Amino acid sequence: MSQHKEVKLVTTHQLLAMKQRSEKISMLTAYDFSMATILDGAGIDVLLVGDSASNVMAGHETTLPITLDQMIYHASSVVRAVKRALVVVDMPFGSYQGNSSEALRSAIRIMKESGGHAIKLEGGAEIRESITRILTAGIPVMGHLGLTPQSIYKFGTYTVRAKEDAEAQKLIEDALLLQELGCFAVVLEKIPSTLAKQVAEKLTIPVIGIGAGPDVDGQVLVVHDMLGITKEFKPRFLRRYAELGDLMSDAVQRYIQDVKNRDFPSKEEAY
Repeated sequence: MSQHKEVKLVTTHQLLAMKQRSEKISMLTAYDFSMATILDGAGIDVLLVGDSASNVMAGHETTLPITLDQMIYHASSVVRAVKRALVVVDMPFGSYQGNSSEALRSAIRIMKESGGHAIKLEGGAEIRESITRILTAGIPVMGHLGLTPQSIYKFGTYTVRAKEDAEAQKLIEDALLLQELGCFAVVLEKIPSTLAKQVAEKLTIPVIGIGAGPDVDGQVLVVHDMLGITKEFKPRFLRRYAELGDLMSDAVQRYIQDVKNRDFPSKEEAY
């Protein structure tokens, strides 16, 4: 008998069961093998290969420039590291809006070429056709409502969404529609917590929040933000669990000093 404890893979079905037993779902972003290895080993439930890689990894101001090829590259790096977590991959801007055949082609490429477990799209009723076609191919879909960063130029700002009654009502309708179409979960970004609570109570599928208060079924953050690797981004919803940026900077400065002072490598570190 093998002594190794079998690692149980997190599935969309398990996330649903977690909601039913009121167990909160933990989710973080990941874009590369090394980081994903750490997060998966620590026991995270869901890893999101976010189009936020456009900002965090590539230095763009918005998520719009990242391509489907680049998302597949990041996703396949993450998938190679994962032994337990469910890997959800963002479909980048332009790969699904307005054309459901294009959406299906993009989703199939992500699943085939990266080995990811599910995809995520931003939007509600306006992308229902794309969602339906992707689901028909047997690809699990996570929805995303509220602040949808790919629509930044439409909204013109990253402020809290759905504060007005009409927008709040549309968000509830969209969330119910996503569930009805067959999405396995929905992310709600930067909306009033009372509205997020309402949505989580109305839906039978899990609702994951980012800046959506405590009354949803799970939480997601960008890993570089919560670890303090990025410094500029300081929204109210972000809690920093470490200051790795400072630690890393300090380590690099000590390395530079040791090289300059001829302290590295020592005799013991040479062959």
